[in-house]
Amino acid sequence: MEFRLSDEERAFQEAVRRFGDRVLRPNERRIDSEGRIPSEVLSAMADLGLLAMPVPEEFGGMGASAVLTELAAEEVGRGDFSMATAVFFLLEAGWGHVLARHGTDEAKREVLPAVTGGKAFLGIATTEPTGGSDLGAMRTTARRNGDGFRLRGEKAFVSGVEEAKRLGGGHLTLAKADGGGFDFLYVPTGSPGIATQRFENMGRMGISTGGLAYADVEVPGRYLLGLERKGFEYAMEGFTVARTFVSAACVGAAERALEAGTAYVRERHAFGQPLGKFEAIQFELADLYSQVEAVKWQCRRAAWLLDEYPLKGDGSHRSEVDLAVAAVKLTAPQVAFECVKRVMMWFGAAGYTKDAGLELGLRGIMSYLVGAEGGLNIMRIILGRELLGKEFVPYK
Repeated sequence: MEFRLSDEERAFQEAVRRFGDRVLRPNERRIDSEGRIPSEVLSAMADLGLLAMPVPEEFGGMGASAVLTELAAEEVGRGDFSMATAVFFLLEAGWGHVLARHGTDEAKREVLPAVTGGKAFLGIATTEPTGGSDLGAMRTTARRNGDGFRLRGEKAFVSGVEEAKRLGGGHLTLAKADGGGFDFLYVPTGSPGIATQRFENMGRMGISTGGLAYADVEVPGRYLLGLERKGFEYAMEGFTVARTFVSAACVGAAERALEAGTAYVRERHAFGQPLGKFEAIQFELADLYSQVEAVKWQCRRAAWLLDEYPLKGDGSHRSEVDLAVAAVKLTAPQVAFECVKRVMMWFGAAGYTKDAGLELGLRGIMSYLVGAEGGLNIMRIILGRELLGKEFVPYK
């Protein structure tokens, strides 16, 4: 693995950082208070090629590597501290990648150019009101109906419900198939028979979270991804990719928090000297910096592995990829949350105010601790399975 970025990668990273400073930071409070990402922000992201970056150029994407997409995710997480734009980014990147790899040519031509152009939303719907990680208990079904499918059931805690209604688009939806297994279907949110509900989250307010109810929704056969009854594999591939970009966004947010904290303790005086002269602050800064640097390169390696060993073929490197991705998804949100929390404490009472802006990151990063793209204990289960063997999985 080459640790030094190529000239192209460095130039792109710098361009995305300028975009974050010029477009995302000035809009992040508006994104949080208005509960949506402004259309001009999405248009600017599309112009820079940030939407669904891994999608091939023939469908409007960049055909970007996982490493290049990971670099962009860091900068988006740094730019919009609320994490809302990062969520939008990683959903389009991760699930655009899956649709591009496993969707029918007709579906790709129909959906992907609108997604990469910022004119449609693409998300994922697996979680149900009865649980998210226990897919064996899934109740949503996809029954064969002529050349298509009839979808019945309910999904919950789905990101982008309102965006898919407002912009157009839909979600890649996992459902139990006839005869066992799971089917993975692209389901436009505007389809007849779909009812939506919006939930009120504590953070990342700029992207909606809600529920989808399917009352015998007719889904054309062209929207099936890959083979029938093999949908679980495609969904897990998407989560592996998306988790890498989640982790990268957390790295960017953590770096921004440390930059703000470092500047503050240089300037803020107490007891006749800058806060940064107190060893308690210096040591804490040193520890946090070291943790962020470690998780950054852990994340970069996970992205590199995705490029080196695509999730296909004989799967000989699947365990190595799963270990790397689960480890960084376990670590990055915790490190980022701790960074923001500690910096808030350096600020004292000012850190608890909205003027400091730190609470945006605290609220947003929290979503990755409690479950988005897989909760921390699910990552621990994956790691335990890979380290000890599948016979040690605590559930069947």
